Amino acid sequence: MIKFISGRIKGIYYSVKGAFYLIKTEHSIQVQLFIALLFVIGGRYLDLSNTEWLFVSLAISLVLTAESLNSAIEKVADFIHPDYNKKIGLIKDVSAGAVFFAVLFALAVVYFVYIPKIL
Repeated sequence: MIKFISGRIKGIYYSVKGAFYLIKTEHSIQVQLFIALLFVIGGRYLDLSNTEWLFVSLAISLVLTAESLNSAIEKVADFIHPDYNKKIGLIKDVSAGAVFFAVLFALAVVYFVYIPKIL
C-alpha cells in the first residue's frame, strides 16, 4: 500500500514538473495562459454564473491539454527524425489539428458566454 501511495506521489511530482517545463519553455503555452488569464479577468468583470465558469474552465483546460500533447508529439517526432520528413510533418500537422479543434470549442464558449454579456 505504501509503495502504491509513494508511486502516486511521484506521478504527481512528475506531472507538476512537466507542467512547469511547458510553461517555462513553450511559447504557445505561455501565450495561451496569458489569453486564459484575460478571459478569467473578463469573466470576473462580467460576473459569470457557475455554469458559465464551468464552460470557460473546460475550454481553457481543453486548449492547454491539446497544446501540451501537441508539444509532446512534436518533441518525440523531432527526436525520432530531426531532419525534415514528409511523414513526420504530417504527424505534426495532425497533432496541431487537435489544438485547432480545442480552439474552435473555446471560440464557441466565447460566442455563447462572453459576447451576449458584452452586448
